[in-house]
Amino acid sequence: MKTIGIICEYNPFHNGHAHQLHTLATRYPDVLRICIMSGSFVQRGEPALFSKFDRARWAIL
Repeated sequence: MKTIGIICEYNPFHNGHAHQLHTLATRYPDVLRICIMSGSFVQRGEPALFSKFDRARWAIL
């Protein structure tokens, strides 16, 4: 099985992120998609605007 990995923050999750995930699902329906997302703090050391649980939930809806 082929896999697509996405390193992301989704801080905040926006329409561009949704478009990317939808496009990947449409073009590669049989490929596993994995998002590796930052936790409560983003790369710059700032606290994320929303909890990691909310951001993960938005990514899979």
